[in-house]
Amino acid sequence: MTSLSQRLDQAFKEALKGKQAVALSTLRMLKTAVRHREVDLRRPVTEEELQAVINTQVKQRREAISEYAKAGRPDLANKEEEELSFLLSFLPPQLSQGELEAEVSRIIEEVGASSPKDLGKVMKTAMARLAGRADGKAVQEIVRKSLGS
Repeated sequence: MTSLSQRLDQAFKEALKGKQAVALSTLRMLKTAVRHREVDLRRPVTEEELQAVINTQVKQRREAISEYAKAGRPDLANKEEEELSFLLSFLPPQLSQGELEAEVSRIIEEVGASSPKDLGKVMKTAMARLAGRADGKAVQEIVRKSLGS
C-alpha cells in the first residue's frame, strides 16, 4: 500500500499532466501547508501529521464554504466545495451519522462521563480516536446531545 505522501505526489503529477486546475491549485496549497509544518517541526512530517495538515485544510474549506454562502457568493463556494471533495479523497472514509453516534456512545461509557462537565474528557478521547474520520463540530454536537448540555 502506498503512503499518503506518495499518493499526493502521484496526484500532483496526474493533475499536471491532465491540466486539472482545481486539483493542481489545491495540491499546491496543501504542499505549501505541509512545508510550513515541516519548517515548524524542523523535520519531515509523519503520516499522522500529514493527515492532520489535510484535516486542517478540509476544515478551512468548510469554513470558507459557509462564509461564502452567507455572503451570497455561490461561485466561490462552489470552488471551495470542489477543493474540499478533492482533499477528502486523501482521507480515510468519513463515519456516517449512525456510526459516529455509536462510537461516541462507546467513548462516553469508557470514560464514565455522565454530565456536561465531562465534555472535555469525552472530546479529548473522541478526537484522538476519530481523528480524520469525523468532523470535530459534528462530534461535539453529538457529545453535547448525549451528555444533555
